Amino acid sequence: MHVFVSGRVSLDLAGTLKWRRGEPEELLPDGPSVAGWVTQAGLLSLPPEVSDEAAGRARRLRELVYTAVRLDEPRRVATAELQAFADLPPVRSVLTADGRLERHGDLAAALSTVARDAIELIGSPELERVRECGRPECTRLFVDNSRGKPRRWCGMAECGNRVKAANYRRRQRLDQGGSAQRG
Repeated sequence: MHVFVSGRVSLDLAGTLKWRRGEPEELLPDGPSVAGWVTQAGLLSLPPEVSDEAAGRARRLRELVYTAVRLDEPRRVATAELQAFADLPPVRSVLTADGRLERHGDLAAALSTVARDAIELIGSPELERVRECGRPECTRLFVDNSRGKPRRWCGMAECGNRVKAANYRRRQRLDQGGSAQRG
């Protein structure tokens, strides 16, 4: 299962390479994993056929997005290459006779939709609200739309709770050490 906590599908794609500063964890190593991500992200109703070569294109788009929105300077936007992804026909939304929404297309359409989302983000004031997770090991990016902008973690389940638990354990050890010295 993939995690979708970034607030933008393009940032969720960028988050599919975890722990970039340490030992990176690749979540899209092959075609089936990319197909699974595309459907879990809600981009397509049915998993597309994805070759390992096409999976490489998904990873390339991921790196274009990450490089364009990362927090450390300089941000580098490969405008022409990003635009080439976006210029392909996007996912087609279809309303069925019974009122259900379906999303039709192939991997190229899904990547076009993601690239369009990235372009919208990069060209908007929302880019200034992109943050990196406060957990030192985590490099996931997210849009902070919280009231007052205090969001610190990509998500509570994966990072926030772990940081809070580690801080609690550290305080407990300090308190126990201080109590033993006073006693």
